[in-house]
Amino acid sequence: MPNAGTTRFLDAGRRHGARWAHARGAVAKRAIDLVGASVGLLVFAVPMVVVALLVRTTLGSPVIYRQPRPGLRGRTFEIFKFRTMHETTDATGELLPNRLRVTPLGQFLRRSSLDELPELMNVVRGEMSLVGPRPLRVEYLDRYTPEQARRHDVMPGITGWAQVNGRNALDWNQRLALDVWYVDHASLWLDMKILARTVLALIRRSNGSDDADAGLDVPEFWGTVGRERDAPLTGVDR
Repeated sequence: MPNAGTTRFLDAGRRHGARWAHARGAVAKRAIDLVGASVGLLVFAVPMVVVALLVRTTLGSPVIYRQPRPGLRGRTFEIFKFRTMHETTDATGELLPNRLRVTPLGQFLRRSSLDELPELMNVVRGEMSLVGPRPLRVEYLDRYTPEQARRHDVMPGITGWAQVNGRNALDWNQRLALDVWYVDHASLWLDMKILARTVLALIRRSNGSDDADAGLDVPEFWGTVGRERDAPLTGVDR
């Protein structure tokens, strides 16, 4: 049997090997993100210009919707999307419900996910990945359980495991549990599987077989300890 010194040596070797494998995987994932996002920006350059002009015509400026979102380790960055709603308020100055503010163009952009094309710039900038838990709102950070907060142990993504397993049809506990599952099982193979399923989901939505307005009625996340009480529907948690 190996003595204590040999055992410690073997354990150290295994830990070093695991760290090296993780580092190589991270480098490979970043390379895929950078190449994929750069190619995506080139391929979708003309459609993005067309969408920008349409948004400018129907909604005015700004064309891009920007909002702080927490990324890796909870560090905040500014996410980019095409605007899909106007800013009309009621008599008290409160924004109207999302369904009354989203434009016909906005509905199409959300159904096709074209509104999220600017996030490719977030990927190029190293703030997001092609695949990972969706970046949610900054105010949610203090509402997560320690287990749910582990979703920030990886880079947020344009698409993710929760998005291809129910998307906004899931309740918050299910959605966050799927995010943590991804953190524990992340691999390049899983990312390829998620990307493939995302493409299939987009095709189904373009054929009208998915609820295009699901993202408009996402209730605010108030934490798991209490309950998700009724609150203004944000429509920005996709």
